[in-house]
Amino acid sequence: MTNDGIFEAGNVTLQSGAVLPATRIVYRTHGRLNAARDNAILYPTHYLGTHDSNAWAIGPGKALDPDRYFIIIPNMLGNGVSSSPSNTAAPHDGPRFPLVTVRDNVLLQHRLMTEIFGLATLALVTGHSMGALQTFQWGALFPGMVQRIAPFCGAARTSRHNWLFLEGCKSALLADVAFAEGDYAAPPTVGIRAFARVYAGWAWSQTFFRRQLDREALGRPDMEAFLTQVWEPAFQAHDANNLLAMLATWQAADISADPRFGGDLEQALAAITARAIVMPCRTDLYFPPEDSEHEVAHMPHAELRVIPSIWGHMAGGGLNPEDAGFIDAVLRELLAR
Repeated sequence: MTNDGIFEAGNVTLQSGAVLPATRIVYRTHGRLNAARDNAILYPTHYLGTHDSNAWAIGPGKALDPDRYFIIIPNMLGNGVSSSPSNTAAPHDGPRFPLVTVRDNVLLQHRLMTEIFGLATLALVTGHSMGALQTFQWGALFPGMVQRIAPFCGAARTSRHNWLFLEGCKSALLADVAFAEGDYAAPPTVGIRAFARVYAGWAWSQTFFRRQLDREALGRPDMEAFLTQVWEPAFQAHDANNLLAMLATWQAADISADPRFGGDLEQALAAITARAIVMPCRTDLYFPPEDSEHEVAHMPHAELRVIPSIWGHMAGGGLNPEDAGFIDAVLRELLAR
């Protein structure tokens, strides 16, 4: 059973001090909340993702089984479904949409969990990529509420190298004269296409292309077909200002950027008392296992499970059955503890 809902959060003061009026979090739920209210799982969305993007991991017989668990998928601010540059009224529309941080998203999700569903505990928080960023943030901010976390293909803080890769994508979009500093009359398609093409070389590993899995696994005859038929449409489906708003959230991600931690990442990681399994992909170019090793070393109840995949960052996207099976098995193990 699935249900869609909207959490009307009102005027929200963001981490930056800016106020986002009439803030809305759109969410989807799978399954039913039990009488004890202890079977809830939170599964935040990732970059370019919506609640539909997480559906691959949910289903009868899977770790995230809606017959056993109540799975809540809140759409991240900026993704075009929840409050975003494309659907917010002036004077906060388009390029005037304020910076939203991962912390802002998590604090709003906490309100959703408590005010709408009356939850005092979450059996699991899990997510891919930016969903993993939110997962780490949940563990650090609400250790008494979160029993388990399982971030995959993500990190607790956006690394300097990751920030730089994103800056290249952003610059490609801003260079399109049609972008008009965000006040475009029509979608800046040239800039969005350039954004996607810069991004493409980072999302998949070198070995993925060396073994020509774009042909064998995705069924495209050449690289141009891969770009135009598989990769670019996901970006072209999004408003350009939404792409940049989500990117700004990503670049600013840091679980230690909170008064209780004062920028000390190790202190923030130590605050995550939930049982944790952190799943980087062996070939992820911007969330590498080395970063995850550092995170796990400072988390009191965490272990590292490296996804043995050549699909790069996309190992967490549910496209490759072997990777999806690996993630599902780890989630099942963690939930059984």
